[in-house]
Amino acid sequence: MDAAAQSSSIAICREGLKAFDPKQPENTQAIKEWEELVDKIKTPTVITALNGLIKPGVCPPWLRQQLLQKLARVPAERPDGVRATLEFVASIHPSSTVNVSEAAVPQSKGANITQEALALAANAISRPARTMTPEAWYPAIATQLLTLLDGNEGPDLAKAAAYIIGFNILGKKSSGAPGTAGYKSLAEPMLKAIKPPPRLSHEADTDVNNVLDLSKDKTVVSYDDLATALHRLHALLTGHPNPNLCRRLLTVVVLPLWALAAWPTPSPPVAAKVCTTAMELLKIHIKLLANPYAILFFAQNLGYSGGHDKKNPEWIFRSTEDGLIQIVDTKHQRLRDNGLPTPRLTLEAIDDKISKLLDLISSNLSEENISLGFLQLFKKWTESSPLSKSDGIAGKEENDQDIDDQDALGRLVEIKVLQRIMERFPDKLATKPKHVFEFASQVLARSGNSSNDDDETTGVALSLLFTVITAVGFQKSQVDTNILGLIESSLDKLSKADTEISKTASNLSLLLQYGDALDPTGPATTAPTDQQIEDRKTYNLAVSYILDPESPPPVRSEGLNLISQLITAQSPILDIPGILVLLSSVIADAEEYVYLRVIKLYLQLCDAHPKSVVRELTECFLDEGETRPLDARLRFGEALLQVIQRLGETFAGPLAHDTGTALLATAGRRAHRSKTEARQLREAEAREKRNREAADAWGGDVPDLGDDEGMTAEEKLRNEALEQIVEGWESKNGSEDVRVRASALSILGAAVEVNVAGLGRSLVTGVVDLCIMVLQVEPEAEAGILRRAAVMFVLSFVKALDQARERGRDLGMRFGPRAQEDVLRVLKYVAETDNDGLVVQHAKDVMESLENWRIVRLLPAGPAQDQGFAGLTLTRLAGLVVNPESTDSGEGSSRPKKPLIEEVE
Repeated sequence: MDAAAQSSSIAICREGLKAFDPKQPENTQAIKEWEELVDKIKTPTVITALNGLIKPGVCPPWLRQQLLQKLARVPAERPDGVRATLEFVASIHPSSTVNVSEAAVPQSKGANITQEALALAANAISRPARTMTPEAWYPAIATQLLTLLDGNEGPDLAKAAAYIIGFNILGKKSSGAPGTAGYKSLAEPMLKAIKPPPRLSHEADTDVNNVLDLSKDKTVVSYDDLATALHRLHALLTGHPNPNLCRRLLTVVVLPLWALAAWPTPSPPVAAKVCTTAMELLKIHIKLLANPYAILFFAQNLGYSGGHDKKNPEWIFRSTEDGLIQIVDTKHQRLRDNGLPTPRLTLEAIDDKISKLLDLISSNLSEENISLGFLQLFKKWTESSPLSKSDGIAGKEENDQDIDDQDALGRLVEIKVLQRIMERFPDKLATKPKHVFEFASQVLARSGNSSNDDDETTGVALSLLFTVITAVGFQKSQVDTNILGLIESSLDKLSKADTEISKTASNLSLLLQYGDALDPTGPATTAPTDQQIEDRKTYNLAVSYILDPESPPPVRSEGLNLISQLITAQSPILDIPGILVLLSSVIADAEEYVYLRVIKLYLQLCDAHPKSVVRELTECFLDEGETRPLDARLRFGEALLQVIQRLGETFAGPLAHDTGTALLATAGRRAHRSKTEARQLREAEAREKRNREAADAWGGDVPDLGDDEGMTAEEKLRNEALEQIVEGWESKNGSEDVRVRASALSILGAAVEVNVAGLGRSLVTGVVDLCIMVLQVEPEAEAGILRRAAVMFVLSFVKALDQARERGRDLGMRFGPRAQEDVLRVLKYVAETDNDGLVVQHAKDVMESLENWRIVRLLPAGPAQDQGFAGLTLTRLAGLVVNPESTDSGEGSSRPKKPLIEEVE
């Protein structure tokens, strides 16, 4: 605690004792003065001060309750309370770290917040204080969170705000469901700026003479507000992605997003801030839904320009004179244009929007969904055709009025979309021949049995059939015989008719009759089941989501979820080696939520494929080819540790021995990485060259231009020490990185705790010897993390021996008095001389645990020991039998026997 926080805590405590003393009558003036005192203190200082005062024993319980309530209300009561809370938790949480360049330097653009610290801070911010209602709490923190979401305060704080909003508030039913305080405060401001509600306040814009000015549009949402809402929504959904939340929010604004994404010829600023952002959100929506209905949906709403009522929209998107986009009220337009509807789409605009629609679906829908979506649109188009209406398919009376202009425009858009899809994706339409033949048979049957000719509809059906029949690998056996018979008979009728399509029907009939003979594809194979087909579709979709470099974070997360579902269902289509390779390529992702999700997938796989998972993780952790970055290797180590813990006692045999041997070799000092050494030499030479060039340019030594004027001498020394430690972690002269060696020892410690017998006596003995050697010969400051891991392994080994003794198991390994004395001697030396505080503390703890174990192991294992030392009776020591309460073993004798002390070899 710094001096400011310490003095503030003294003042807060002193005034609080006066204001809240239960022995004194209520003093309203003192309470007011205390509140004013606390409010005057800067937020970071007051959080530090209150956090120190609420510790048990510092203040009286009655004052501690007041301090707790005040601390809990800080995020809502102060304009910077949310950020200050985040940074305070990040600064004190054990998992938080700082980069060398950030050491001892206040951060003006965010904080280095780990996932553990973020989860703790999110709970404190997202839960309303007991003295505040949700209706008061969420509006108070909403402005701060949305401001942080803008990213002006740094990317770390923006991601933290996205996590708090997406997971802790909108991700929970109590605060994130529509109508709740959290949803109204955080979701609705973004959504309403993109899609205003249907009922607008139609206040007339009048001048001083109460004259309505119809020359200007009434702005409902300005360009700046629209761009800000889009940016915040994108930052929320991609910062810490929650696929379910993405679906819920984007479904509400999908049509406005389409209108903005397909905006004609936007200016560069508008394209960057509005159109591109809207298109990215639209891609997320389409990929997460993976619904073929999207093609029909967007085709039916191709010309959407705003509002909730398509025919009479309450508001529309409109360009300003400066080329910006804003939302305007249509009341003025209707009054100005005498109630005329908004202008219709031109043919040029239709072609432009169709091109953007095809680009959208081609990169975000699978081939199967494109094929199914095309058929849905084709079906919709045929049902609205004159032919289908005459047959009663459309459900209208024959004397209905002719198709109005709106329907005509809709049919024009539909047929253009159909034609463009057939031109652009002919191969993708052939992925579902069964569905294509089934639907085409209905169209051709109606066409052949009707007196009304609709060459346009029939022509599209014939073109679709031609695409499928001529596709590579097509066989007549793939089509149901009844449907095939209907198509052949319909083609025969159409070929004999005197129409423009008769020649096309005749050619198709010949292709169906002789196509298999002209292009045989080999023997038929067993057809997969429907479930296998669906699983394969899911698997391919997941892989495409994960590997596509352009996939946004929510889509990649959804891909991992799909893989998890297949693993849980134990789908037979899973390619385990392929999945392991896929996961190993993803775990190096910089985003924490991604690799943590990958580790969970490894844990799921290890239940059914332990050998494959452990060996894959071990190979990736060792990285003998020296191709993986350090962070990726450490993540593989973390995954391997959790997998071993999950396997428990099943981690034994050759698998455990081979894994332990590899880890022991990695943790030792003899590992040599030649490629790493060569890279280090190249980097050193390049660095020396740059330094020489800089020195020549300066005409001497280059001055240090670092910003350290405000730092004390102690802070400068701390900074230098941190830099030396971090630089020392990296491997030197091709040796293994200290962090990897420490990770290997940690993994071995976990393996010893879950099943020490599975590793074998020789391997465990070798690791213990290595740990003692590390503590003796590697006292450097940069090796502190390695010495901590060595000390903790000794503790894990002692725990494993104690658990085996309690269970009455013979491990076949001895940790005799001489070995115990050697270990205690080294630990005592380390506790007295080591320069790392954590190593010293760990050594003292392990010494105490080892001494306790030496005492406990002298006692017999039994049920009493499971209850601790209380109530134990000393009956046996090593080398002695002591039982003063024993009786004569002779029959019928109850006389107490004299105490007997007997020496035992």
